[in-house]
Amino acid sequence: MYEKIQTPAYILEEDKLRKNCELLAYVGEKSGAKILLALKGFAFSGAMKIVGEYLQGCTCSGLWEAQFAKEYMDKEIHTYSPAFKDDEIETISSLSHHIVFNSLYQFEKYKNICAKNSLGLRCNLEFSLAPKELYNPCGRYSRLGIRAKDLIHANLEGIEGLHFHALCEESAQALEQVLKVFENNFSSWIKKMKWVNFGGGHHITKKGYDVQKLIDLCKKFSDKYGVQVYLEPGEAVGWQTGVLVSSVVDLIENEKKIAILDTSSEAHMPDTIIMPYTSEAQDARILSTREGESISSLEKDEMAYLLTGNTCLAGDVMGEYAFKKELKRGDKVVFLDQIHYSIVKNTTFNGIRLPNLMFLDKNKNLKTIREFNYEDYAKRN
Repeated sequence: MYEKIQTPAYILEEDKLRKNCELLAYVGEKSGAKILLALKGFAFSGAMKIVGEYLQGCTCSGLWEAQFAKEYMDKEIHTYSPAFKDDEIETISSLSHHIVFNSLYQFEKYKNICAKNSLGLRCNLEFSLAPKELYNPCGRYSRLGIRAKDLIHANLEGIEGLHFHALCEESAQALEQVLKVFENNFSSWIKKMKWVNFGGGHHITKKGYDVQKLIDLCKKFSDKYGVQVYLEPGEAVGWQTGVLVSSVVDLIENEKKIAILDTSSEAHMPDTIIMPYTSEAQDARILSTREGESISSLEKDEMAYLLTGNTCLAGDVMGEYAFKKELKRGDKVVFLDQIHYSIVKNTTFNGIRLPNLMFLDKNKNLKTIREFNYEDYAKRN
C-alpha cells in the first residue's frame, strides 16, 4: 500500500478512528456526559464529519480552532483561551456555544459581548497528576485557571459552568483523585452551576483504561450536583489511528549505519522530542532512544540502523532500530501512531516539506485529503 505514495505522508485509517469514536460515544451514552473533540490534539479536516457522527462537538483554544470546528463539524463549539483578544472575541462569540474565561478580569471585560453564550470559568485545582511539569496546568505559577481562594468574594452572576484540566494521558483512577480535590475546593460554586467540564487528558481509548469507572464517576457527579458533565478528549480520538510514512533518502556510516529519511522528528513528530518518547516503527524493533538509552539488544539475524531526519538539526534523530532486512535507498519506513499531536504541531522548520494528509477508508481505498507545497512554506515566512 505504501510503495507508490509520495512521502512524507500521514495516513489516517477510518476503521481505527471509528473504533475509538464508538467507545467514546458509548461512554457518553452510559454516563450522560457529553463528549467533545479537543482540536488541540486531533484536527484532521477529512475526518471531522466522521467524528461528528459520534461526538457532540469540539472544544477549541481560540478563533481559528472555532472557525475550523464550524467549517468541518458544525456541532457544539466550546471555546477557552488563556486570554481572549478584543479583535477576536465577537467572532468567537458568534461561533461558540460555551465560552470559558481564564480570569475574572476577562469575564468582566467580555461578559456583555458574550451574553448569548453559556459562560464558564476555568479552575486551577493546584493539584495535578500530569507526568511532568511541562504538562502540569495546575503547577506553581501556572497561568491557567483561577484558584478557589480567588473566587471567594467574586461576583459570578452570569457564570453557568466550571472547567478544569489537570490530566495528561491519565487513567480513570487519576480522574477520581482529581475530582476529590475539585469537590473539596470548589463545592460551594459547583452547586450553583448548570455544567462542569472535566477537561482532557483522559486516555480512554488506551488498552487497559477502566471505562466503567469513568462512566460511574461522571454519572455519580452529575447526579450529585445536577449538572451536565463534559469530557474533551483529543489524543483519545486519534490514538493509534494512523501512521507517518517516510522514505529512505540516503544511507551513510559513521560507526553505525545511518538512514536519512525525508521526514523529521523535530518538525513532524515533535512529541517524540517534547514528551519525550520513541515511536514504534513497522517491521522494526527499537534498540535505543534518540538519546542513546538502550531498550533492547540486536539479534544475530537483524541489522541496526539509526533513523534520522532530513533537517540540519543535529538532534533530529528518531532512534536506533533493528530490521530483519537491509534498508535500501527508496525503501519506506513507517512510524506508528503518528496522527494525534503531530499534524496539529507540524512546522516547516528548515524548509522541510509538510507531510501530505491521506485517508484510508473502510473499504481500503486510499485517497489524498491535502497536499502541501512550497506555497505553504512561503506563506508562513
